[in-house]
Amino acid sequence: MNEFELDKRAVRRAFSKAAAHYDATAVVQREVCIRMLEKLDIIKLNPSHILDAGSGTGWGTRQLGERFKEADIVALDISIGMLHKARGTLSWWQKLISGSKQRFVCADAEALPLTAQGMDMVWSNLAVQWCNDLPATFVELNRVIKNEGLLMFSTFGPDTLKELRTAFNGVDGYNHVNRFADMHDIGDMLVAAGFADPVMEMEKITLTYNDVKSVMQDLRDIGAHNATAGRALGMMGKTKWARIVQNYETLRREGKLPATFEIIYGHAWKVPLKKTADGRSIIQTPFKL
Repeated sequence: MNEFELDKRAVRRAFSKAAAHYDATAVVQREVCIRMLEKLDIIKLNPSHILDAGSGTGWGTRQLGERFKEADIVALDISIGMLHKARGTLSWWQKLISGSKQRFVCADAEALPLTAQGMDMVWSNLAVQWCNDLPATFVELNRVIKNEGLLMFSTFGPDTLKELRTAFNGVDGYNHVNRFADMHDIGDMLVAAGFADPVMEMEKITLTYNDVKSVMQDLRDIGAHNATAGRALGMMGKTKWARIVQNYETLRREGKLPATFEIIYGHAWKVPLKKTADGRSIIQTPFKL
């Protein structure tokens, strides 16, 4: 097993546990969602079927519902606790109409229980980093998108939590921060998965904290636990914790400790296949035989 492979059961448990207080702490996730919604302003699309892959507590799903009022939306998340929270957040009138407009599905984005070419748009805000096989995940997302449909997503890049990685450096031989894919590699994955001309962007968002404990508490509150196979099991000793704090303190600037998040945005359109799996060309014909 790869030391960075994610334990999906641990991921499910962590997010279900965090669901109740997630919205109060998920500052970065909310901000990135807002910026993704702004990017939709320049894209000409009026989808009738949308998949929100990694919908969490449903804040983004609700924004999509407000924007595309006639669309049927599937809110899909690996955590049943998150989906219960999302369902409970709907107002009484939203619940009344959600039977036809919004469905909640508990599943892994790496193995979608959805029919092929059923979605006009797949939306995913800061979720695909929890997939073990990202190239295969993009193939799976491509499978459920209709031809000429859109994939829009965000994820974390390699510099995410670089300060925390520095603080843990040399403390022990375990993994303490997840590994994140590079923007250019993600673009190549999209093309290989059957998407056309992906548009990739990157920016960094930095939060500041008074102390290391607050950094760690925020991560726990949003369910962002270290779930890699190479993580340490059990409680951390006082000596190790003291070294981590000491290392992190060297990064203090203007009285605050930084926590950097590298945000990668991407969108791409699904194009019809031009060749079959065995290499034969596919000819698109405008008339029926």
